[in-house]
Amino acid sequence: MSGPVPARVDGTAKTVLLGLIDDAAEAGWTHCRVCTVLGLDRRRAWRWQQRRAAGRLDDARAGGRPVHGLLGWERDEIVALFDEWGDIDRSHRRLAHRGSYLGRVWVSPSSVDRVLAGHGLALAGAPRPGRSVKTPWPSWTQWQPNQLWCWDGTQFPRCPQAKYGYAIVDVVSRKWIATHLTSAPDSVAARVLFTRALHNEQLLTDDIAARLGDPHAEPPHGDGVPLLLAISDNGPEMRAGDTARFMAICSIAQHFGRPSTPTDQAWIESLFGHVKTEHPHLETLDDPADLARELERVRNHYNSVRLHQGIGYVTPDDEHEGRGDQIRQARRHGLRAADAQRRATRRNRPLP
Repeated sequence: MSGPVPARVDGTAKTVLLGLIDDAAEAGWTHCRVCTVLGLDRRRAWRWQQRRAAGRLDDARAGGRPVHGLLGWERDEIVALFDEWGDIDRSHRRLAHRGSYLGRVWVSPSSVDRVLAGHGLALAGAPRPGRSVKTPWPSWTQWQPNQLWCWDGTQFPRCPQAKYGYAIVDVVSRKWIATHLTSAPDSVAARVLFTRALHNEQLLTDDIAARLGDPHAEPPHGDGVPLLLAISDNGPEMRAGDTARFMAICSIAQHFGRPSTPTDQAWIESLFGHVKTEHPHLETLDDPADLARELERVRNHYNSVRLHQGIGYVTPDDEHEGRGDQIRQARRHGLRAADAQRRATRRNRPLP
């Protein structure tokens, strides 16, 4: 052993060190001088001498005995609960609550898990659902505006007469195409929303308008390419037969996301999240006219003023109308020019 004595040493090392101290003391050395030479705190040596006299020179096992530790009967009760209810509850959390529900033992879920692990016991657990596979978009779709629309609904609880708000966002340009407020989430709302969106984007042709105006109109036949793809979740208004018939009449194909997978409709979920976060007053309005007017104002701001991160910090209107690439390229050119100007200015500046 060389250098200072480590913070923790075993009983054998302590015996050797105390022997050296005893031999040096018999030779006339002071206790403080011996400890200084050995690199040992003198108070630590005194404690070791007292423990040697009591026969407790070896350190006690780490951990001690916590005053809040489980009692023996509680551990036995946990194991008994496992034997009786493990196949039913299948979870250490449920098993912990089962114990208090039956008035038998009151422990935390982590205590149940730890006791069962200590006894080599494991709960079966609920089977995990299989990983679903996202259905690809049809091959006829193109990555350009007005080819992929995503739509969904949200709620404004303070306005019962227009509680449900539906919106359509263009997946490519992130443009907020249209909005519709209604008191009932049904297929009528879907038809009104898409009719408004087609009109806003000048896609409501005379042929489509004529079919919509005829209550007995049939969807167009043939293998023609649909007008666009409408992406949504599996809500009742999206899956309704009337909605499907309306979409077919408008030559709009439908694409449904996976159940319980909102990321399949991330574009519309992101829209609602940003709108409600950046404009919290919308959820305080209780008049349908005020809410509709404010939503339209927010929609115009979102499309023409707000820079969207997902499309390279241009506005959705810029991207929708084909100006996005030019604006992004202009920024790259501007950054390079500014960097060159800064370098040239500093290179030509005389040193102080």
